Order: sequence, then structure tokens, then C-alpha cells
Amino acid sequence: MRLKQAKIATDPVAFEAFYRRHVDAVTRFLARRVDDPHTVADLVAEVFMAVLDSAHTYRPGLGSEIAWLYGVARNTLSAERRRLFKQSRLAVRVSGRRPLDSDDVARLEERIDAEGPARRAFAAMATLPEGERAVLELVVIDQLTVTEAAAALGIRPGTAKVRLHRARRTLQGSPFVMEGTPG
Repeated sequence: MRLKQAKIATDPVAFEAFYRRHVDAVTRFLARRVDDPHTVADLVAEVFMAVLDSAHTYRPGLGSEIAWLYGVARNTLSAERRRLFKQSRLAVRVSGRRPLDSDDVARLEERIDAEGPARRAFAAMATLPEGERAVLELVVIDQLTVTEAAAALGIRPGTAKVRLHRARRTLQGSPFVMEGTPG
């Protein structure tokens, strides 16, 4: 089922179906990158709020729904990191999170623990330039095709292939095993 331009922004049934289809993938995507269950829960909610605002930007010809959604999630995470950086420079972080019940926290802690190897992989990739690291994350860790990763990043597939090759070449011999990864 393909996302109809703005249909999910105006049709609650369509949005719910889209949400149910992709909430686990978005949660996994964010749990690989964030180790706090409250932040993961908040970011998942923000991603789907952003989907309501940007549903009209999805173009099926540029990639799958999940590739587009990972692009939205990546932008949401980047915005959150920028916000936290600015906030930390201005004042001590103010807690404004909605309380999670113990089941929510336990479930998110399990998800975060399960994504530990991916976080270690991110640490191994930290020395790569941002563009190379972004393509490598989406292809190797998030299992998108190179074309889908390019769509999520807003770059050409050829550019994504070059960046992926450079990243893999740079990480050869790293403790993070790159062998057998899709690409």
C-alpha cells in the first residue's frame, strides 16, 4: 500500500493504518540512535506528527514509504539534537516529558538493549564524514537499498553509491564487521 499524498493527514483511518504499519520500524530506528526510553517515545511521537505535516512531500517514485519515513525520522532526530545543544548552552535541561508507565519503560529498555550492537557500530563509524556515515547507517544498519537511502537523504543514487564505497573502504579493518552487508 502506497502513501497517498496528503490522505494520511486528513483521514484518521489512513493515518492509523500507516502508523501501525511503521511504528515498530521507527521505534527501532530511533532506539539504535538514542539510549533513553523517554526520548525514544517522544521522538516516535514527533516523527508521526511530522508525517502529518509532510505527507504531501512523499513521492513513490523516489523510494519506499519506509525510506521516506526514515528521512523524516532522521530530520526529527537532527532537529532534536540541535534543540538539545542550544538548550544546553542556554540553561540546564528542563524536564517536560510525559510520564511513562513501568511497562512502557521496560519495553523501551528492552528495545534499547536489543539495539546495543547498532549503537556500537555507530561509535565505530563516528570518524566518517557525515555524508558517508549517513548512507552507511541507512544501508547497513537500517537495511535500506542504496536507492532508498539516497531518497531518504535527498541525494542522487550515484552519490550514495560513492559515499557507501568510501565509507566501507575507510572502515575496513575496523572492529565493526562490514562483510556481508547489503548494498
